[in-house]
Amino acid sequence: MKQLTIAHSPDADDIFMYYAIKFGWITYPDTHFDNIALDIETLNVEALKGTYPITAISFALYPKISQDYALLTTAVSFGEGYGPKIVKLKDKTLKPNFKVALSGENTTNAMLFKLKYPKARITYMNFLEIEKAVIEGVVDAGVLIHESILTYDNSLEVEAELWDIWKELSGGDLPLPLGGMAISRSLPLNRAIDYQNILIKAVDVATKNKSLLSKMLLERDLVRIGAEDLDKYLSLYAYDNSVTLSDIQYKAIDKLYELAFEHNLIDKPIKAKDYIIPTEYKELRDS
Repeated sequence: MKQLTIAHSPDADDIFMYYAIKFGWITYPDTHFDNIALDIETLNVEALKGTYPITAISFALYPKISQDYALLTTAVSFGEGYGPKIVKLKDKTLKPNFKVALSGENTTNAMLFKLKYPKARITYMNFLEIEKAVIEGVVDAGVLIHESILTYDNSLEVEAELWDIWKELSGGDLPLPLGGMAISRSLPLNRAIDYQNILIKAVDVATKNKSLLSKMLLERDLVRIGAEDLDKYLSLYAYDNSVTLSDIQYKAIDKLYELAFEHNLIDKPIKAKDYIIPTEYKELRDS
C-alpha cells in the first residue's frame, strides 16, 4: 500500500476535518493515510522545505511555496466577524513600540499585525506559550490563535481583534483568510486530484456528522478543550464553508496577497485560482 502523510495543526478544527479519514469513514484504494500534528509555524517552515506531500499552511505563506505546492480547495479556515486576538493585561497601556509575541513569522496573523503595528517589537514563540508570556510580563501583548481565543485567562483583555484590522486593511466585508491546505506538485496530477477529492469528502462527512465526530474526539482526548468550547470553536472554523473554497473566499485570499505585494512582503500579487489543482485534467483524460 502507498503511505501518504497529511500534516495538520493540533487545533480542534484541523483535527476535526482530518479524523473522518483517521476513523476510516473515508478511504482510498491501496493507500494508507497517516497524519502528523505540528504547530502552524512548524508546518509553514516544513512547507518551505517541501517536507510533507499534503500540509496545512497559513495563507500568508503560500506565495513563498507556490512553485512547489498547489493550493487545495478544502479544509480551509476563515474568520467571519472573528479571528485571532491581540491581548494584554487588563488596564495596561501599550506604547507604539510595545513588545509582542506572535505564533510565527509566516503566519497570516503576523502579516496583518506587521501592517497595523510597524513599530512593535516582535518575538516569536509557540502559540501555546503566548498567553503565559503575556501574563508573566515577558511581553506586553500577544496574538492568541486557535482555541486560546475562547479560553484565555480573565486577567487579560483584548486590545484589538485581527478581524477588525483585516476589515480596515481590506476595505470591505471579505472573510479573513487564515489557513488552508497545500499539496506537493511532485505528486502525479491524477493522484493529486484524487487526494483532493478524498479530503473534500472527509471535511464534508465531518461537518455532516459533527455531533458524532465531536463526541469521538472528546472521548479519545484528541482535542484540548471541553465539549462546550469545542462546539463553539467548530462553529467558527469547521463548518459548511470549510468544505470547498467559495468565490468570496477566493477574493479574500487575493486581497491578502494584494496587500502583501503593496507592502513589499511578496514579490508579485498572485490569484488563488491560478494555483489550484486543474481538476479538468482528469475529466479530459477520462473522456
